[in-house]
Amino acid sequence: MTENASSSARTPQCLVRPGARTWRCAPPPAEVRDFHAALAGHSPTPLTELPALAAELGVGRVLVKDESSRLGLPAFKALGASWAVHRVLAERAASGEEPGPVTLVTATDGNHGRAVARTARLLGQRAHVFVPQGVQPRAVAAIAAERATVTEVAGAYDEAVRLAAEAAAARPDAVLVQDTAWAGYERIPGWIVEGYSTLCAEIDGQLTEGGHATGPDLVAVPVGVGSLAQAVVTHYRSRPSGRAPALLSVEPEAAACVLESLGLGEPVSVSTGETTMAGLNCGTPSSIAWPFLRDGLDAAVAVTDLDSAVAADDLAALGVSSGPCGAASLAGVRVVLGGEGGEERRTALGLDASSVVVLLSTEGTAANPRGTGGHRTGGG
Repeated sequence: MTENASSSARTPQCLVRPGARTWRCAPPPAEVRDFHAALAGHSPTPLTELPALAAELGVGRVLVKDESSRLGLPAFKALGASWAVHRVLAERAASGEEPGPVTLVTATDGNHGRAVARTARLLGQRAHVFVPQGVQPRAVAAIAAERATVTEVAGAYDEAVRLAAEAAAARPDAVLVQDTAWAGYERIPGWIVEGYSTLCAEIDGQLTEGGHATGPDLVAVPVGVGSLAQAVVTHYRSRPSGRAPALLSVEPEAAACVLESLGLGEPVSVSTGETTMAGLNCGTPSSIAWPFLRDGLDAAVAVTDLDSAVAADDLAALGVSSGPCGAASLAGVRVVLGGEGGEERRTALGLDASSVVVLLSTEGTAANPRGTGGHRTGGG
């Protein structure tokens, strides 16, 4: 493995919180996985074991959930978009609204917008996608190739979300399908979170098939607004009994809104900077995700672009295609378990030489090709 000098040479920005593994919540709907299984072209994504990483990290097994190809797209986002749009259209049909095409409106750093646009195209609907400043041109072109209307915004992600919400509210045939929630807009983001539960259910089945039915000891998840992390917390904290894994959130240092919020004990917005982990470049936690992150996360860490780049290169060398956002999981585990204080953090998380670690690699390199010259790339 390449030495991650960035992590070992600095005091890590991380937080370990006791007691999260005892918190419990209600499970996600059981029908979500059956819905995805019935979609054309759907199959579970790989859970790839990487013994070299287990040896490096001093644990028993390391497995990577490889989301580089999900429903024909190079990221996991299609799980949430497809389920949410299904629920939106079913609700409109049940209410007797006009049966004509609906315009699905969203803001994105890349993958979510492309997933909404793809779902709209396949279902004969329209899509209007707002893209913040700095998204890599190839990511914008991929959204437009799904026959979506694309509006590029001269501002950050939060500004794109605001403009998308305004555009959806202005048209009776439009519906906002956003993967972050705020007061008064929570139901559709909740459906998106439910859609992500399929990913976690697949991990359970794949671990069982691989002879480890008790589940993982640590799961690392990249975090933007926290919707995927909410799904992960919901899945692992809704089990009434049995061993609960430690759950680690990973963010860019340029946009560590969850880490900051956990440290303060309340959700806060942060000013974001540039990062190659563009899909994680979000300044405000989702309102519906926050209670789950506050009560269910064992640890949170912020990583640098260099941390992510080294992790992506190492995963590529081991045969896993991972963009900067996806590779953040490995970067985060390296920071938490290594360097000064690493042994104390390892003990606090209940890890030892026999532990099973699962890294969620949420995108492939095709979703978020690393650019040059400090340009952000489209990831979330």
